[in-house]
Amino acid sequence: MNGENNLHWGRSVNRDLMSRWPKDGQGQPEPPAFLCNCRNHDMGDELRINMLEAYGIPCLRIYPGDGSFGKVVLGMSGPGTDIYVPTSMLNDAKALCEEENNEEL
Repeated sequence: MNGENNLHWGRSVNRDLMSRWPKDGQGQPEPPAFLCNCRNHDMGDELRINMLEAYGIPCLRIYPGDGSFGKVVLGMSGPGTDIYVPTSMLNDAKALCEEENNEEL
């Protein structure tokens, strides 16, 4: 080992989210904007987040209510996952999600 602790087990997948999140003129992170709530029963939240991340749009996941507990115990959050994106990227994220929904029809 090189003496540096590089332990990532048990941490959120978004450990480098702040490094990818856009900054304003003062170097502060842009405010997050609510994009949608995805129900987890069909992995829709994971698929949507992976699609947005592939297009360079960082995503913040929030499990509303007691959802974090459900995510740990059951592997899914009953109330779903709230997805937030940087305010400056909200319109692009909405357009990508609409395009994804149209392809499913």
